[in-house]
Amino acid sequence: MIRVLVVDDSVVIRRLVTQTLERDPEITVVGTAADGRLALAKVEQLEPDLVTLDIEMPVLDGIETVRALRAAGRRMPVIMFSTLTERGAGATLDALAAGATDYVTKPSGSGSVQTALERVGLELVPRIKALVPGARRPVGVRLGQGAVSGPAATTRRAAPERPVRAVVVGSSTGGPDALRRIFSAIRVPLPVPVLLVQHMPPVFTRQLADRLDREGPTTVVEAVGGEVLAPGHAYLAPGGSHLEVVRQGARLTTAVTDGAPVNFTRPSVDVLFRSAVQALGGDLLALVLTGMGSDGRDGAGAVVDAGGHVVAQDEQSSVVWGMPGAVVTAGHAHQILPLEHVARAVVSATEGARR
Repeated sequence: MIRVLVVDDSVVIRRLVTQTLERDPEITVVGTAADGRLALAKVEQLEPDLVTLDIEMPVLDGIETVRALRAAGRRMPVIMFSTLTERGAGATLDALAAGATDYVTKPSGSGSVQTALERVGLELVPRIKALVPGARRPVGVRLGQGAVSGPAATTRRAAPERPVRAVVVGSSTGGPDALRRIFSAIRVPLPVPVLLVQHMPPVFTRQLADRLDREGPTTVVEAVGGEVLAPGHAYLAPGGSHLEVVRQGARLTTAVTDGAPVNFTRPSVDVLFRSAVQALGGDLLALVLTGMGSDGRDGAGAVVDAGGHVVAQDEQSSVVWGMPGAVVTAGHAHQILPLEHVARAVVSATEGARR
């Protein structure tokens, strides 16, 4: 049984979340709290497996509560409740930087209570089960210290070395912090463009791009479509739209499209990776980082079939080893690396383009 503490200053939201979670036989709500200070006391008293936490609360807000939990050595997953606004997006990214694990957006207040219950359940329950140890995980084996064990976790034989003309990246749960750490570790602008899909709603992706832009020498922008790909630049898919690579004569440009969701998500990693293969063949380095689900698995397979190189983040350093685990168990990963080694691998793989 997964034990959850629900923290929100709204009685309605506390009741809504509690009712939603307790519909699932694997989850129990062990307590609720109306502000961060009460939440800290309840954590000490109840020892929950996971905390859902509102951002804007009296006495002690969600961001300060996360900081206090982490400062006290509390490592349980924390899922923030956010609003789909500029302010809400900024606060959510602050909370993730402070140590929160993931977030969901609050019901808008329109529609029936039943609709709100269903939407919260669809977003929150899978995250809880993915984040709490012992919850169901994708098929695969655990990795330790960046090493692999067992036949399902073996890497592919290295492809013949070929030039890398672009880096494509996919991430989801835990991705904002993983991307921040990678971009801050790249000290010199890369000689090739980078294209990114992070599963996030609109508004959030624009703010994430702005923050990544400040992390290092790479110029990071939220793609609007039609940008000519340039070395030293990174283009982040806007929330709610797919990002694709398009060849126009000798030039490569971005395309932002509103096609159907793929793997239940838009933007989709598979859409980006497949379009990059169409435009560049196998002259690609593909990274699949922490995240729920299997988005990126088939796209990584397309990169491999074209002769490109695929790196998957290892399980130990992933918040959720869903997306990279799917790539590994499908046999598409040439390397399985801890997060702290990914930036070095990117720099090494693109050195040929610099020369």
